[in-house]
Amino acid sequence: MRWIFRCRRPVIRSLEKIIESRGKPAALRCDEGSEYISAALVVWATKNKITLIYIQPGRLQLNACIEGFNQTTRHERPNLHLFKSLDHAHILGTYWVWEYSNERPHTAIGGVTPRQLLLTV
Repeated sequence: MRWIFRCRRPVIRSLEKIIESRGKPAALRCDEGSEYISAALVVWATKNKITLIYIQPGRLQLNACIEGFNQTTRHERPNLHLFKSLDHAHILGTYWVWEYSNERPHTAIGGVTPRQLLLTV
């Protein structure tokens, strides 16, 4: 099992929550370049015996899943709402991620939601 994330320091708490519910991945794919990799993530991955796989320079298609998600996030969320505060943006963002994963069918995975796909595996 491999997961793809943009690797930044706050991701560690999220990864630990995911591991509690879904189990530990064998590897994480990260963007190339030291500017994307935090020392804390490297230490955490080593301690948890999780391999970090770096994308080869110039091969962004290796990270197509997260790039597609980021594009959808950039184009949909800011265009739908006028945020009143950072807390308001966080609340709406959390709801959007939940809706994206639980209610919105994705053609790339057969027209089902990611949640439905996860339940069938």
